[in-house]
Amino acid sequence: MQTSSTDETTILEQKVLGVKLPVKLQEKALALVSRLSRLSQMGGNYLNEFDSAARYLDWITSLPWENRSADLLDLNKAQEILNKNHFGLNQAKNRILEYLSVLKLSPDHRAPVLALTGLVGTGKTTLAYSIAETLGRKFARIPFGGLGDLVYLRGQSKSFADAEPGAIIKALRQAGTKNPVILLDEIDRVDDAARAGIMGVLVELLDPGQNHAFSDHYLDFPFDLSEVLFVVTANNSTNISTAVLDRLEIISMPSYSDEEKITIGKDFILPKSLAAAGLSPDTLTINPDLWPKIVRPLGFDGGIRTLERTINSLVRKTAYQITTNQAQKVVVDENNLQKYLS
Repeated sequence: MQTSSTDETTILEQKVLGVKLPVKLQEKALALVSRLSRLSQMGGNYLNEFDSAARYLDWITSLPWENRSADLLDLNKAQEILNKNHFGLNQAKNRILEYLSVLKLSPDHRAPVLALTGLVGTGKTTLAYSIAETLGRKFARIPFGGLGDLVYLRGQSKSFADAEPGAIIKALRQAGTKNPVILLDEIDRVDDAARAGIMGVLVELLDPGQNHAFSDHYLDFPFDLSEVLFVVTANNSTNISTAVLDRLEIISMPSYSDEEKITIGKDFILPKSLAAAGLSPDTLTINPDLWPKIVRPLGFDGGIRTLERTINSLVRKTAYQITTNQAQKVVVDENNLQKYLS
């Protein structure tokens, strides 16, 4: 038996009343439900309007207007997590621990926005993940590379067909809390034609005096972003506006030396790659003298992306050898290195 239009509007009303919304938004939502109820009683085809309204109500009732996670403020545990996930990067680690210290003493403290700048592969994105892990907060990422349309960030008015919120509101829904860590990734790589407008939105996001009432065109109701911990990444600061830079605390992510890469490869990337492939740590042994060739197969690279690809390739070839019963364990030495690097 099909659900009647009256039943459908009743379900929407219960949905609105079943969550804690800001008072004015709840009033607005109930007025929308009342309008749908009147339209259904008048008859005629109102399905398009009903679908649009139902989609809007689904969005506003699924957002974390009041839901927040409790911060984990154990500095010893935080340092343990940072050291587990990253080798070196002492300046960045110390800055994170300093922020946690202040937050522990003053829970209402609003952190400056950390901007991690450096070459590709220097650990900017993974460090942002670690910040969320140390705090025990949810994490969401918004890529800015190639971004050329403000609608992507601000959403589109619900009066348009198939309209939806922008990336900021979507990130909050994904996180499920109003105080997540949100990574604004590669903000220096936005499209030149839209750069001025996007930088203006970034100022609104990052400025404590403005982000308590962020305006998304689809919601048509301000959302308080003041509890969000934004983290920004960029390859360099050249293409970032002065107004945005004024609201950032720049932390430079240095290039890795070959010696640092060897340590990262042996102690971080290789164990992680083996575990991801379902292989035990003793399945693949690499002659220690070969690591300089592994970390620099194609010349200098400031980051570790090439190193990650090289090690993942070694592990995949090892997995193939084992699953096809060609070997039970693999030892990479001078004689077979090129075979495993090719």
